[in-house]
Amino acid sequence: MVFHIGADRYALPLWAVARVLPAAALKAIPLAPGYVAGLLDLHGAPVPVIDLSSLAGMPPRQLWYDSRIILVDYPVADGSADGATRPLGLLAEHVIGVETIDSAALADAGVSGAPFLGQVAADGAGMLQLVSLAQLLAPDVRAQLFPASGAAA
Repeated sequence: MVFHIGADRYALPLWAVARVLPAAALKAIPLAPGYVAGLLDLHGAPVPVIDLSSLAGMPPRQLWYDSRIILVDYPVADGSADGATRPLGLLAEHVIGVETIDSAALADAGVSGAPFLGQVAADGAGMLQLVSLAQLLAPDVRAQLFPASGAAA
């Protein structure tokens, strides 16, 4: 799934994408980091949403006709069974769609400024960088958005 952060192209592995939704109104989460856009009401269930532009240090989100919330199954470490996931929304500007990338074309980026950014590939449209879900949220933010089961409300 290919999208833009600013002028640059990024991608999520398609296996990580559960659904793609139009951008929607979100409920603010007080005291959350600035890149936490809010909570999405998904059929009565609250789903935290991360603004990928803000997370990457770009100006806050701007909603375009092709802005989408990409729902992923985010791996959480909340003391539950191994491999536990929770829904997480990723607000992305200019979602392009699906693109096939040959795994042999992927190379290490050679920089380590943002832990959630992974390998890169080049094609006729320029460079494309993968987003690593496992490294997306700092442990303290993950704990804030996905408290352990049984935590006080």
